Amino acid sequence: MTEQSPSRLPAPRVAPSVASSTNPHLDIAEVTKNFGSQSVLKGVNLSVAKGGTTAIVGPSGSGKTTLLRLIAGFEHPDTGSIKLDGTPVADGNVWVPAHKRQVGYVAQDGALFPHLSVGQNIAFGLDAGKLDGGRRAVKERVAGLLDMVSLDPAMAKRRPHQLSGGQQQRVALARALAREPELMLLDEPFSALDAGLRVATRRAVAKVLNEAGVTTILVTHDQAEALSFADQVAIMRGGKLAQIGNPFVVYTRPADRATAEFLGDAVFLDAWMEGSLATCSLGGIPVRRPPAQGKVQLMLRPEQIRIAPEGPIRGVVVDTDYFGPETTVRIKLGDYRAPDGSASGNSHRYPGGGEIITIRHWNASITKPGTELSLRVIGEGVAFPIE
Repeated sequence: MTEQSPSRLPAPRVAPSVASSTNPHLDIAEVTKNFGSQSVLKGVNLSVAKGGTTAIVGPSGSGKTTLLRLIAGFEHPDTGSIKLDGTPVADGNVWVPAHKRQVGYVAQDGALFPHLSVGQNIAFGLDAGKLDGGRRAVKERVAGLLDMVSLDPAMAKRRPHQLSGGQQQRVALARALAREPELMLLDEPFSALDAGLRVATRRAVAKVLNEAGVTTILVTHDQAEALSFADQVAIMRGGKLAQIGNPFVVYTRPADRATAEFLGDAVFLDAWMEGSLATCSLGGIPVRRPPAQGKVQLMLRPEQIRIAPEGPIRGVVVDTDYFGPETTVRIKLGDYRAPDGSASGNSHRYPGGGEIITIRHWNASITKPGTELSLRVIGEGVAFPIE
């Protein structure tokens, strides 16, 4: 299958549940951005509901950070418009500077001032003269924000270098929340943390923002992070959005092969589509709204293929990779036989067996190389037309 070039990507597939609302908090329409002769954003459209959480995910160089900087007001779009609560902040001659957009921004490294204490960092954007109680009110506000991000208020006296990476990111979040933004932008804020700390910090940050009711946009290249953090995921590729939807939809029903592969491991098999049933080496797999009939490429997620004693499919273990709680298993499939015992399909329709697939399983003891396994497929597949 030939992958479409970024410049020829179709309009993104948008799930009805997350299509542009009548009252979005953020509305981006036909935004483009060039740096010299390089086209970075190529007509981006995105709507974010008030109080919602959207993750913009894509490979390096796809344009996701540039889009975030346009929303923040750090860059001007070349064409198109950006609206916050229905008010244009970037649209032709209209331009609202970053400090007037009620937008908070947390950078990848936190960007804390090393010469200031934690308390001074958080209070940096606060004006004591405008708070009832002056400096005392600022101190109480700082203590409240530290408590909000699950840090001891006593940490206000420390310097950033005396904190762990996760603590620094929480301080950066507290500083961004200090001015009570209506929209929070997170630019890969967890990427510098180790795996365990990343998960804990991500959960803490998500909890704080959700309880505060702040509309949030996370930019990341980490697929699992995007799927677990947000209620809407936008996949960016080559300066365009390839698909927009809730995490379950974009993972289980990706718009194209490139999106499927980017969002996680996938099994691809040649198949023959008749009606809503795709026949392949794993048997007959139902497909919802198939895009074509005849020869197609079928996608399944590895977790859909289960080792089952009474499974109708046979395969032999080629090799494995052990990862502790799970084992990656490569299996060579045999010829699929229909329930009546005959070989499935005609030769011009069916490619036959011998394909090697990769699945995951928790029990390494039953997946030794050379072992014959019985398999069963759970759920629906996704079919892509062969071009």
